[in-house]
Amino acid sequence: MTETHSVLNQTPPMPGRDVFSQDTALREAVAAFGGESAVPGLSTVGQAAGEPIWRERGLEANRDLPRLQTHDRYGNRVDEVAFNPAWHELMRFSVEHQLHAAPWASTDKAAHLERAGKFVIWTQVEPGHLCPISMTYAAIPALRSDPDVDTSWIDGLSASSYDFGLSNPAEKAGLIAGMTMTEKQGGSDVRQNTTTATRQSDGTYLITGHKWFCSAPMSDVFLILAQAPDGLTCFIIPRVLPDGTRNVFRIQRLKEKLGNKSNASSEIEFAGTVGLRLGPEGRGVRTIVEMVSATRLDTVLGATGLMRGSLSQAIWHAEHRVAFGAPLIDKPLMRNVLADLALETEAATWLAMRLASAVDAAEQGDEGARLLRRIALPAAKYYTTKRSISVTAEALECLGGNGYAEESGMPLNYREAPVNSVWEGSGSVNALDLLRAITREPASLDALISELGAARGASSEYDAAVEALLGEFGDITDLEYRARRLAERVAILLQASLLLRYSPSAVADAFVASRVAGDSGIHYGSLPRGVDTQEIIERARPVK
Repeated sequence: MTETHSVLNQTPPMPGRDVFSQDTALREAVAAFGGESAVPGLSTVGQAAGEPIWRERGLEANRDLPRLQTHDRYGNRVDEVAFNPAWHELMRFSVEHQLHAAPWASTDKAAHLERAGKFVIWTQVEPGHLCPISMTYAAIPALRSDPDVDTSWIDGLSASSYDFGLSNPAEKAGLIAGMTMTEKQGGSDVRQNTTTATRQSDGTYLITGHKWFCSAPMSDVFLILAQAPDGLTCFIIPRVLPDGTRNVFRIQRLKEKLGNKSNASSEIEFAGTVGLRLGPEGRGVRTIVEMVSATRLDTVLGATGLMRGSLSQAIWHAEHRVAFGAPLIDKPLMRNVLADLALETEAATWLAMRLASAVDAAEQGDEGARLLRRIALPAAKYYTTKRSISVTAEALECLGGNGYAEESGMPLNYREAPVNSVWEGSGSVNALDLLRAITREPASLDALISELGAARGASSEYDAAVEALLGEFGDITDLEYRARRLAERVAILLQASLLLRYSPSAVADAFVASRVAGDSGIHYGSLPRGVDTQEIIERARPVK
């Protein structure tokens, strides 16, 4: 019989590896920002992320999607969501390795840096389940801000045990937090919320209204916004009340989303739902400010992880796929593309970890670090999450038709990328928040200037670009109209500053030439002549 199905010239599966140790930029950033104590934990997560079994679990959680059960067989309202077992394995790993809470209870000066590195690494396994992990991380500082909050909530959310299911939170080994702020008529403009909160004689409130997006509705406790007698207020909504009865939490439907499919997002109805006030009445937006900062940082980390995972697949494929007589990676144009993607990913990595280190420093009382985070975070969120969309698309294309097949994992990354630009404020919201930072805390601009000034003198093109940026901030004409341009330039120059200070000249010079001096095309693969693609790609190789 004639053989018709010999498999030739297909890229082999990537071998097991330590994703952290093979990520040169991430390793160097952790070291540069004082994260020596973080290396063992990062390596542990990195080794798991490199195991094929975890990649398969990530794919399985996205094949078998969450299922809503509104009623039980007898007609009782239950409002539950069932998940594939792979989802629970992913959640259990993230909780046990403290991606959800560790920094808030740690005295380690690099606790947020370590957690950020783990988030970047574990995103490459499966990003959807990291939504409830991120919300739990963000909920803890909000709860800590109110001295009247029962500390058992914080203790439960900080526990390193994953305990799925609706039962009395006081009896659970660990808790997960969710959030639901937006409503259909307002979106990011939460002051348009119509959900109401009526104060009761026992100090609780009864919540009534409809929420347009509620992710991870099987979480144990939620932070929400509602209109109380004195204005928009933040509330704690437990799914199960202290007496063991279920709170009114009607899941009306699960959202059919572009990506983030392993994670259930829903519309919910509150109808006389018991809520506990968090912070003063009328100060709801102020109460959630720190929460939004935490989740915005995670969108930057998630975007960076998607870029890194997609780039790794593209380089691995190009190393092993032969076309027109030679491995793809030896083709000059493919090298240009891969080096360009590697530049984008390395720059994102440095900026993400710099922001995480600023969180650590701010937690230790460094006012300059707090101000830098305040102005740099919306810019980084605006720019990095958008670049992640184009990086995942270009990396997918590097695999050709193989990258378009679900089993490659590349479509998952591609669909996931836009969620980071949409959630926690879309592009314009973050660009305007950059202006708000300067208006309300002018010292934040000084912090930005100081950060950019650390690389002054390393490149004449960079110096000129910084001067031009400061000139743009000095011109208040049509400032809102130019907000996106300003956010983009702030992010690019922050990345350039970090690369000039910490990365090899081959990387920094190529970044400045292509992003700062403006000699790059709008698509990847347009690096100018003279760029050392060999060194740039070598730093990004997933298996060395």
